[in-house]
Amino acid sequence: MSSLTHAIEIYINDLLNEAASESMLSIRRKELAQTFGCVPSQINYVLSSRFTQEQGYIVESQRGGHGYIRIEKIKQNTTEDKLNHLEKAVGETISWQDVRKNLSILQKREIITTRERLLIEVALRHCDELGESLFGISSHKREGIQAELLKRMLRSIVLA
Repeated sequence: MSSLTHAIEIYINDLLNEAASESMLSIRRKELAQTFGCVPSQINYVLSSRFTQEQGYIVESQRGGHGYIRIEKIKQNTTEDKLNHLEKAVGETISWQDVRKNLSILQKREIITTRERLLIEVALRHCDELGESLFGISSHKREGIQAELLKRMLRSIVLA
């Protein structure tokens, strides 16, 4: 991870924390790039990799002379809000790599514990391996099964 990328991420998070009472944060991409002495595409990279919907953010962006970036932290006040967000993040199919990425994000956001993450990883890894070698299930079908199992396990954890 680039130290510049990390510095930009921290700066934006600090701005979001300061604006906690507001529903969203508005910043100018050009001004942010000037603050860090970088090109605007570096700001785009940080936004697309560190402020995703899976990580709990909605980012709206408009380019051009009066371009702006609006970042909103997704509110998950109720259990149902959390479940809806989790199910959207998982989708209808999910690769093994995305399973691990999403579980890591959920652990970082303290939605699941380290133990829960590891248990889910073990269960889904075996599902992925067995589906391919033992049952000859196509990768698309395996990814659909993984998505459904992941959603059911997360639902059980959140509702517990």
